[in-house]
Amino acid sequence: MEGGGASGGRAAAPTRMTTVSRHYFGGSASEGDHDLRVDIVENIEEDYGMFVWPCSIILAEYVWQQRSRFSGSRVVELGAGTSLPGLVAAKVGGDVTLTDIAQNTEVLNNIRRICALNNANCTVSGLTWGDWDEPVFDLHPDIILGADVLYDSANFDDLFATVTFLLEKSSGAVFITAYHNRSGHHLIEFLMVKWGLKCLKLLDGFSFLPSCKAASIQGNIQLVEIALDKEKHK
Repeated sequence: MEGGGASGGRAAAPTRMTTVSRHYFGGSASEGDHDLRVDIVENIEEDYGMFVWPCSIILAEYVWQQRSRFSGSRVVELGAGTSLPGLVAAKVGGDVTLTDIAQNTEVLNNIRRICALNNANCTVSGLTWGDWDEPVFDLHPDIILGADVLYDSANFDDLFATVTFLLEKSSGAVFITAYHNRSGHHLIEFLMVKWGLKCLKLLDGFSFLPSCKAASIQGNIQLVEIALDKEKHK
């Protein structure tokens, strides 16, 4: 029995309340009709890094619908958290690296647990935006994913510095992110101009989402594909 003794004078760490959510892709995206299922271990206390947020569901669906692009591609997910988009990319044939804040070992260990649960062969790595440690130099992605990574303005420059660095390392690479449009598209436009990037595609996140998934999601969520503006990176 856990926690029975007081030897050593240590109090047992509080037990995390977790659940496993199931996410379906293809067919009618339901339990009875789907082509792919991904199981996610979530903390029901809704820790940022251990909960499936709406932007993750939308980005994961986009990956599924664009799966031919991801098969055989090198994919990096930034701020992966529960890693739903990256896991879909792995299941459709991508070579995937899932990253989150290097110091957040609980989130990184949960990512490893989720990968094992789904028999997904992904690399899991600590990567803190704006930190120029060894892991970031080892990455050469064709596609960078980020779900709801534009939520704290204090981190925007570190995020875009990291994204720009990765885009510069791989010719033709793109950054695909789904985000809550809390302050209008002018914010992301400003960041793209500042970092020498350009918008390739901008979509309403609900425009491609199956109705069964859209019914449980609220908010103004957009998806954008971003690349280097080569005129500014000569």
